[in-house]
Amino acid sequence: MNSNLEIPKPPPLLSRKGWTVCWLALLVIGGLVPAMNLLAPVDSWWHLSDYAVALIAKIMCYAMAALALDLIWGYTGILSLGHGLFFALGGYVMGMYLMRQIGRDGNYKSDLPDFMVFLDWKTLPWHWTFSGSFVATLILIVLVPAGVAWVFGFFAFRSRIKGVYFSIITQALTFAAMLLFFRNETGFGGNNGFTDFKRILGMPLATPGMRMALFVLTGLTLLGFYLMARWLMRSKFGRVLQAIRDAETRVMFSGYNPLPYKLTIWTLSAVMCGVAGALYVPQVGIINPSEMSTAASIEMVVWAAVGGRASLIGPILGAFLVNGAKSWLTVVAPEFWLYFLGALFIGVTLFLPTGVVGLLKRLRGEGRS
Repeated sequence: MNSNLEIPKPPPLLSRKGWTVCWLALLVIGGLVPAMNLLAPVDSWWHLSDYAVALIAKIMCYAMAALALDLIWGYTGILSLGHGLFFALGGYVMGMYLMRQIGRDGNYKSDLPDFMVFLDWKTLPWHWTFSGSFVATLILIVLVPAGVAWVFGFFAFRSRIKGVYFSIITQALTFAAMLLFFRNETGFGGNNGFTDFKRILGMPLATPGMRMALFVLTGLTLLGFYLMARWLMRSKFGRVLQAIRDAETRVMFSGYNPLPYKLTIWTLSAVMCGVAGALYVPQVGIINPSEMSTAASIEMVVWAAVGGRASLIGPILGAFLVNGAKSWLTVVAPEFWLYFLGALFIGVTLFLPTGVVGLLKRLRGEGRS
């Protein structure tokens, strides 16, 4: 045996410049923004209004969902048109806990949520059993999207459903779930969903301090998901996923079974969406079945496509660009937003297949990484 052979080292997680950017992001999200909001006067440029804090935090939740979608679409070649389902499931689990926190402060002064009292319910449904526990809620935020994704993915991937057929099935699954959640007898608030949240862990939600705390938590979670995804895609697991995307048949001939790889990344992607939805609900103040609509899932695809799929930072950038434009355009000219969104997706597909990140790389002369 030749003792001079060297085992190649895995590529570093981040370059020195990348770590610098991450530390700066951590400093800004975890320290600078909260400190400036506490120290700067309300009318100062350095003070973020409650609206700005909520808007940025909401977009960060969307960025998590776009990043989750990129793991299965950009790196595994599986286009999902139903990730809004997992986002909503995480949101509903958190919403159930927040509704239980209202307690006797609600309109009907009952331990049951207001909509249940209005519908003359006498007891909580079985699926609300653990909704009063914050620890159980955190566990269910992970387990519920993971369980639904695993069961669906196992049968779909084992049957070798792929391409447009898989996309259609995910869309049908999400639409069926939306119709189920619209029904009042299911105990999810019908078309109104859950709203009017007042407390979390016994502390009031509608305070600047709590909004900032949720903002920081959301930002740190997004940064953590990004680093996890980057580590995962640079590992052997990630390289196999990319091989499945490019030539699944060759991967099978090489002795790898694609099923556990696809099922694992599919389930992980669903969990990331569920966590994003759980962070979204207390900051926005509402969750209803519209989060499972076809349009909501397609918008996630647009975010990833605009930013640049298979780049990790691209979907995050795309979520901020598209939702920033949406916030501005729905105020200035709300009737043109959907036309703009459709034109944006078509334009990116035709002229910017690698998205904004790919365009920036070409302008910098780096080419495709």
